[in-house]
Amino acid sequence: MEPLLRVERLTTVFDLPGGALPAVNDVTFEIQPGETLGLVGESGSGKSVTALSIMRLVQPPGRVAGGRIVFKGQDLLTLDERRMREVRGAGISLIFQEPMTALNPVFSVGDQVAEALIVHGRVSRREARAAVIELLRAVRMPNPESRIADYPHQLSGGQRQRVMIAIALACRPSLVIADEPTTALDVTIQAQILDLLRDMKSQFNLALLLITHDLGVVAEIADRVAVMYAGRIVETGPVRAIFRHPQHPYTRGLLASIPGGAPGQRLKAIDGAVPLLNALPPGCAFNPRCPDRFEPCTTEPPPDYAVGPDQTAKCYLHSPQVGADRRVRPGADPAVGADPSVGADTSVGPYPS
Repeated sequence: MEPLLRVERLTTVFDLPGGALPAVNDVTFEIQPGETLGLVGESGSGKSVTALSIMRLVQPPGRVAGGRIVFKGQDLLTLDERRMREVRGAGISLIFQEPMTALNPVFSVGDQVAEALIVHGRVSRREARAAVIELLRAVRMPNPESRIADYPHQLSGGQRQRVMIAIALACRPSLVIADEPTTALDVTIQAQILDLLRDMKSQFNLALLLITHDLGVVAEIADRVAVMYAGRIVETGPVRAIFRHPQHPYTRGLLASIPGGAPGQRLKAIDGAVPLLNALPPGCAFNPRCPDRFEPCTTEPPPDYAVGPDQTAKCYLHSPQVGADRRVRPGADPAVGADPSVGADTSVGPYPS
């Protein structure tokens, strides 16, 4: 099946006095029609810049420096701005991370939802009110007839996010990119928004790119997972495979850090922090924090290795040339030696089985 969206070797840089810094580096992934792909990673790993690059909304000094973004067979990077505006909203919609800053404070929420419909010629101004009420009702906004006259500051965080979802769905796009859609919400509202996204995806046959750092959200809603670190995707695969058999040390570290072990058990954390763009280490960017690093890791970034059905990992542990002895050699120094969990069942918590 031809993918709905195919991102090929996407590189987005920021031109600073010290040179071009890659925020997204050689990223490749696909999304099939009706599929949900979870893009996960720590803050600063490049997830939101990837979303903005797909929409061609990266602002200077940022720019897309290379690669292809193929949507429905058409490379979005070759379109002029007029044609790209036709894609935004109607073909691909973006739900921003912070609805309070994404919504215009001086326009009513009804006017902002109507704008998406009118700009793309879906309704006339006379028909807009009824269409907006129907959209707000679809996203479970209470009393939509009265809410359309409200301004963003008059709504709760969950209600503002519902307005953002209504705007995103107004023109029935094929793909919705949701950038941290539940980050600023309390737990009960998070669950409601996730249920809403799942229902809207089914009702409108949407594909969804879900960007988040919450692995619980990914486990609940995604079909496939792409794990991002320091601008690169380091592991991809079906959600069950990633959660039960993670094959990259960074993915294993993320899963191990999830609370949910035995009472009183100390939480596990990944040592260190995501490196700065202007101070990326040589070789694999994760190597300073990796308990399994060895000589090749500090020389050259690893390529993708097939580690299972539809699952790949950028890790030299899976290289036939240099990784075999590291996986099987007993008694290796755990600080730099073989990974004891490669091939083992490393599932963590109440996640897909």
